[in-house]
Amino acid sequence: KVKSDINMADASYSLFEGREHFEHRRVLAVRDREEAIAVLEENDQRRVFTQAADGEEKSVVFLLPGGGAQYADMGLGLYETESIYREYMDAGFAVLKDRTGLDYKKFLFVDDQNIEDVETNLQKPSVQLPLIFLVEYSLAKLWISKGVKPSALIGHSMGENTAACLAEVFSFEDGMGLVLLRGQLMDDVPEGGMLAVQLPAEELRSHLHEKLAMAAINSPELSVASGTKQDLDELSRKLTALNIDITPVRINIAAHSWLLEGIMKPFGDYLRSIKLTAPKMKFMSNYTGTWIKAEEATDPEYWVKHLRNTVRFSDGINTLLEEKGRIFLEVGPGNTLGSLTRQNPEAPAQRVFSTLRHPKEETNDDSYFYTVFGRLW
Repeated sequence: KVKSDINMADASYSLFEGREHFEHRRVLAVRDREEAIAVLEENDQRRVFTQAADGEEKSVVFLLPGGGAQYADMGLGLYETESIYREYMDAGFAVLKDRTGLDYKKFLFVDDQNIEDVETNLQKPSVQLPLIFLVEYSLAKLWISKGVKPSALIGHSMGENTAACLAEVFSFEDGMGLVLLRGQLMDDVPEGGMLAVQLPAEELRSHLHEKLAMAAINSPELSVASGTKQDLDELSRKLTALNIDITPVRINIAAHSWLLEGIMKPFGDYLRSIKLTAPKMKFMSNYTGTWIKAEEATDPEYWVKHLRNTVRFSDGINTLLEEKGRIFLEVGPGNTLGSLTRQNPEAPAQRVFSTLRHPKEETNDDSYFYTVFGRLW
């Protein structure tokens, strides 16, 4: 029988600090006694998680997504309830306001606006990229403040810029400026597109010609082609005739292709104007698919090549899996990188988590966050 006047904070503290930690553990995130009783009685598998310790040493990897992961009101619940998260978000909004004169908070949070207008603005690279970067950076700082410290980082495309900033390769303000410029330059590149193809990279490569780029190698069985709409239409018809599964990526830019060559010089000029220092945290290179070297991270030309060339995300996951006991935590909107990680047959599917709910999930951001926090424990 549960006492009617029980203080949930006291009960949680006693369970965590005053009781022996057994091999089997159960976690749930609740606001009060009544919710705790209801959730335990319902035993909802989306709210109540039971885990047995396996004795293996664990280490956390932060997964940092790139463009296209954004959605309106992403992280709003944490912005309202977590002071550390709000502090970093506000610092980023101030940098963006100083550099553009625009209130990026209105581009992210719907409030009293028309949601369609917010979603339309979020499609623009100059809006979505700095906001994804800011959400990722702020979430990472929130996790670290809770004691969840990564042993390694891996980004996807622009997400590697966030990884580098967290590793102190460049300052927060310079990082905000870099992804803002990246987005502004992307606003003006020639129109193109991308196509996700259910094929290993080498098999897809056999179907590409010199005007089609291998934009990303996302998993052992999923690759992405990039190019003009016309070239991608021809590739789509060819692959469909061969009964190969394809999915157009919802983007009007041929990222990581020759269509970006016109923006590489101004991007490099900015990098040459800021201070680059050796990373203080280990992170994966999309360009090589293995650990970044200090001489790469501090070379402006590395970041230009990173912008232009294939994202070797799958190779990076392979490298990370060489160490046992990895826990993969997506630190950003959605769960795309977690899904790609699970596609690796060596990946521990039950140890892949996401920080923010899927936009279609009707769960409070703080409830979702603390449930994942408990599961990590």
